[in-house]
Amino acid sequence: MTDGTSALPPEIDLENASVARVYDALLGGKDNFASDRQVYESVVAADPLAPLAAQEIRRCLGRVVDWLARQAGIDQFLDLGSGLPTADNTHEIAQRVNADADVVYVDNDPSVIAHGRALLQDNDHTWFTPGDLTRPAEVFADPVVRGKLDLTRPIGLVQFGTLHHVDDSCAPRQIMREYVDRLPAGSYVALCHFFDSGPEDPEQSAFARDMQARLVDSSMGSGWFRRRDELLGFLDGLELVEPGLVKVHEWWPMGPRLAELSRMDDSLVVAVARKP
Repeated sequence: MTDGTSALPPEIDLENASVARVYDALLGGKDNFASDRQVYESVVAADPLAPLAAQEIRRCLGRVVDWLARQAGIDQFLDLGSGLPTADNTHEIAQRVNADADVVYVDNDPSVIAHGRALLQDNDHTWFTPGDLTRPAEVFADPVVRGKLDLTRPIGLVQFGTLHHVDDSCAPRQIMREYVDRLPAGSYVALCHFFDSGPEDPEQSAFARDMQARLVDSSMGSGWFRRRDELLGFLDGLELVEPGLVKVHEWWPMGPRLAELSRMDDSLVVAVARKP
């Protein structure tokens, strides 16, 4: 972890936590600051094993992207709210299956913009472009997106850990509807989101509400846990891939589970769905 700020671009806000940097802290990274670590410490106070859940998300992303590239034959990906580069990014996973797979990352966090461009400058099939994922029309009009992806062929749209940072006042379901409408037939959407089980599991729901308060009331200011019907609404009109909307560690795990699960594992779900 670092507090070296002298060489940072002036647009990077050190006073308020960043979603990408808090996630970086949970993964044991060094690209985070005091404001991010305050959120990290609050999360870990509620669930000491929360960093394991962050690692589980990365493993699940690996399984999802590998399946899309290997089984579904997807050779171009649009990764929204991609976050800070870490091990096994979308392009690395996809290009292990198909060296010619094209990947465009979109994020508007200044920390991510600085790191993303540097990481990808030597990869001929991977690009990064600044953009706000809550504005689908602008994302699809972006010259990098339009120039590097063939918008007439199936695309793998990756929404991993993004929409739970979009407030209901910003109409996340409508945002997803606009993305789905713009995707060519045969495309896939991969969604990972915070989950609140509601009355079906009161203990889990209480944990989800507490964690939501810790995130939303922090300087980061976002992190909403939603019910199953709300999450399925994001995928309305799409065909769910088996096993459907499940906890991240349940989406086609690779062998028997040996590691301990955190409380957050019950509050993270994933789904992959195809546009007919």
